[in-house]
Amino acid sequence: MAAGGIFEGLQGQLEWQRSLYEHFHRHPELSLQEHATAERIEQELTELGLAPRRVGGTGVVAVLENGTGPTVLARADTDALPVTEATGLPYASETPGVMHACAHDMHIVALLGAARLLHEHRDAWSGTYIALFQPGEETAAGARAMLDDGLVAQLPRPDVALAQHVMATEAGVIGTTAGPVLSAGDSLRITVHGRGAHGSMPHNAVDPVVLAASIVLRLQGIVSREVPPGAFAVVTVGASNAGSKSNIIPDRAELLLNLRTYDARIRELVIGAIERIVRAECQASGCPREPELEYYDQFPLTANDAAVDRRVTDAFTAHFGADRVVRTDPVTASEDFSRIPDAFGVPYAYWFVGSTPREALAGGGPVPANHSPSFAPAVDPTLETATRAHAVAALAHFGTDARTDTEEQP
Repeated sequence: MAAGGIFEGLQGQLEWQRSLYEHFHRHPELSLQEHATAERIEQELTELGLAPRRVGGTGVVAVLENGTGPTVLARADTDALPVTEATGLPYASETPGVMHACAHDMHIVALLGAARLLHEHRDAWSGTYIALFQPGEETAAGARAMLDDGLVAQLPRPDVALAQHVMATEAGVIGTTAGPVLSAGDSLRITVHGRGAHGSMPHNAVDPVVLAASIVLRLQGIVSREVPPGAFAVVTVGASNAGSKSNIIPDRAELLLNLRTYDARIRELVIGAIERIVRAECQASGCPREPELEYYDQFPLTANDAAVDRRVTDAFTAHFGADRVVRTDPVTASEDFSRIPDAFGVPYAYWFVGSTPREALAGGGPVPANHSPSFAPAVDPTLETATRAHAVAALAHFGTDARTDTEEQP
């Protein structure tokens, strides 16, 4: 089955997509607060003739059934970040202190565009397409919220799941990889308890400031001395908070840690080492209470299935050309997308779409990246590339050849 014609109407629909992208960029909403965003997604899907449903509060799902064949789930995240925008764009955020600084607005519109292409060209493929718009990715809460709300029971079981992310790499170029593509991420709040005293009488205290400093130093040995050479791990102490006055020794201190790993065994090793060090240092200091360790914002590992990645990569190469598809190294950022295919027990592929013009990358200066207040993806050709990528990856699993031998590519 050939589907080159499915993209013939894409140029015409890009005007709608650009306008919609600007709308979402102007009106960002924080994680699990994406109420207006979800309403607009529902509106767009309904106007396409689909029947969207809410799952997980601000999550939206639409199922496009088109005869017999595989079931493909495609996901886009929808939340914004607590960042004050500094792009100067004419469609900059109108919500103070909130910005789509990670291109989730682009993700939404690309998936809507792909759903429209597939809906309007049902004669070119056969199967079931699930468009899933997930909230709360930035806090690792959105996929879990949808699953807790019965997502698995509400959908036909997919054969494969697909997702993508716009990055500050070369615009129009897609990056794929097999195996780990995004790290597992864990945040950890450590509270250690000392004994307060006057600053002039340290002998009456168990000083949590000194204790916290000792813990921070000892943590630096985990990656360098306990993780095997060649294995990847990051242990970052992002905050150390204790006390409020120079002449008062406080009774507690708090450390905030962030961990990144590509391997479950390394993750367990690192967590075990952290907990051992914290408890040992507290015991050595004579703390009156055991430390408290609270894990939060936990992201699963994103590791692409090799066969799915190969099928997607081959389809991208046939459609875009070999010069626009590259093998990329794993990225140390984290995602919660994989919770959804893992809950269904199905394989998945996750890839990157570049958004920075080549001349900007060649300029030698710093390029604003994801989460920067100055991050501004080049709408063209990023939006078209991301839309095509979603559709091409789905068509590859529907057994449809989506190469475009005669179409002009951006």
